[in-house]
Amino acid sequence: MTVDTTQRVDVSPHPAAPTRRSFLHTLAAGSLATPLLAGRPAAAQTGPGESFWEEVRRQFAFREERVPMNAANLCPSPRVVAERVSGLTRDIDVDCSFPNRAKFGPLLEASRAAAAAQLGVTADEIALVRNTSEANNVVNAGLPLEAGDEVVVWDQNHPTNNVAWDVRAARYGLKVTRVTTPSAPTGVDELVGVFERALTPRTRVLALTHVSNVSGVRLPVRELCEVAHRRGIHVHVDGAQSWGALDVDLRDLGCDSWTGSAHKWFLGPKEVGLLYVRADRVADIWPSIVAPSWGGAVEPRPRGARKFESLGQRDDAALAAVATTVAFHDRLGMARVEARIAELATMLKTGLAEAGFELVTPMAPDLSGGVVIADVDPDRRGRLVTALYEQHGIAGAATGGLRLCPHVYNTRDHVHRAVRGAAALRA
Repeated sequence: MTVDTTQRVDVSPHPAAPTRRSFLHTLAAGSLATPLLAGRPAAAQTGPGESFWEEVRRQFAFREERVPMNAANLCPSPRVVAERVSGLTRDIDVDCSFPNRAKFGPLLEASRAAAAAQLGVTADEIALVRNTSEANNVVNAGLPLEAGDEVVVWDQNHPTNNVAWDVRAARYGLKVTRVTTPSAPTGVDELVGVFERALTPRTRVLALTHVSNVSGVRLPVRELCEVAHRRGIHVHVDGAQSWGALDVDLRDLGCDSWTGSAHKWFLGPKEVGLLYVRADRVADIWPSIVAPSWGGAVEPRPRGARKFESLGQRDDAALAAVATTVAFHDRLGMARVEARIAELATMLKTGLAEAGFELVTPMAPDLSGGVVIADVDPDRRGRLVTALYEQHGIAGAATGGLRLCPHVYNTRDHVHRAVRGAAALRA
């Protein structure tokens, strides 16, 4: 017997936001339209005013006394996403039967299709896994490599795209070569040249990070892919600091595989990650986990990149909310999101530099993203970050220095407060 759940929760892929969140409806209807939405020539386009972003900030539940500015680690979700997760979770708790939970299959596919469209690829190239770490390890463990093969990595990669290669190398006799980039890169060509010189005839994989979480440096991924592909090298990119922060087109980037976490800049549900594998590379990568959803034999396998998400019991509510999060970003417009993050990050870098901090992160937007790091002695970082939170209500991190990562839920006033607080604590 099919259980009727329509009175409990809206299970459409893009449920209507509650009346209190009419902002999202007005965005969709265009009543807050700016020239970016009105189709005017690019030369005449201007971004939305601060009142627009103040309204965006009100879509998030955090209090002004405790302002999050550490998107590189964890972001709050907008209310429409949080309520989608909680509503569907309640629905499962009310009725966890197979008939009731059958609706989550189509909802998962709606999330996959929405994420794929946002990133410019096909749904069959997307696996929704649990986080970037898991996705990185799928590629690490699944690529067919032999003893003596070389993997070139950036020394600023996250451990799951860095140390994990050491572990595989120790087990299978691979060689791992680490590339160190200049501490103050002057341009794209300089960064490309450092990696190009590290590639050898034995290099099989180039493992990169789109934007570093320890320096804020943004690698020229497109150019590096072109260099590597001329040598037949697989390029894997950790996009944990770019999914939801940059207007990413994976087809344009040209990488073979790319990963991200929903709980960071994407503003999505917790314990959901994304793995993109280019269609012509899917068959070459072995899955790390095989659960009952795979089937009963090696063939037939799940279609496309779905073979990488045969993971057993999942958080169905969180997976369904990925589509809701994509809709939130789409209503804002990813180009506007990227521009707003660049605006706030530039304000922050300028303010910190004027306060006497030495920046680790490049000032130039084309060499950076939303991660902003100022140099602070290692023995002072933790105390400074704690004091900034307790005395000034700004939540940052001590990663690489003083790390502050503004997002669309932050305002200019938040940035000014962060700079004033950091300056006072530095004195």
